Amino acid sequence: MSWKASARHGVREAPNGFALVQELLNTRAVMSYAPDLLAGTDDAQWWVTETLGLWSRVSGLPAPTLLLTAADLRSMRRLRGAFEHVVVAGPRPEQPEGALPPADVQVSLVPDGTGWVRVVPTGRGVRWLASALWSEALLAQQAGLWPRLKLCNNQACRAAFFDTSRNNSGVWHDVSTCGNTANLRAFRERRRMLDQEHP
Repeated sequence: MSWKASARHGVREAPNGFALVQELLNTRAVMSYAPDLLAGTDDAQWWVTETLGLWSRVSGLPAPTLLLTAADLRSMRRLRGAFEHVVVAGPRPEQPEGALPPADVQVSLVPDGTGWVRVVPTGRGVRWLASALWSEALLAQQAGLWPRLKLCNNQACRAAFFDTSRNNSGVWHDVSTCGNTANLRAFRERRRMLDQEHP
């Protein structure tokens, strides 16, 4: 069992249903070697079918079959952009209050047989998907997991990864690729500056 979009990036996956949010973020193109999975209906349909099946198994909740249209893809790309904004915003003091419009989704609160209340996505089509995604984001925030979902600092990459470092200080989805590239670039820039100062 693997989350298809995230597997393309080779990232550490978020736990349980929270991986659904990471999976949406990772539908973006993988640098130059894999396409944006929300660019065309064939790729998007394959992705959403696989992803919702896996989410249903992981969460223990039923997921509908979504049949996507071109309009749905535009909505899904907007939704992905909203999540990118929320992940990047994080708990930073320089972020303005109310930078995003409210997420216009509904959920049901359903008590189970053991006395726990579950947040259950509702709606139809892409609105159901939005409900599931925002529900998982809320649950991840309540569990203290949200700050560990990050976008790689490499602007050409931006893969969403789950930071498992002890102090939550990771900035690269893969230090050996994106981290080394950035460090090499910084080293060359420092060297260029030194050469200019001391010709």
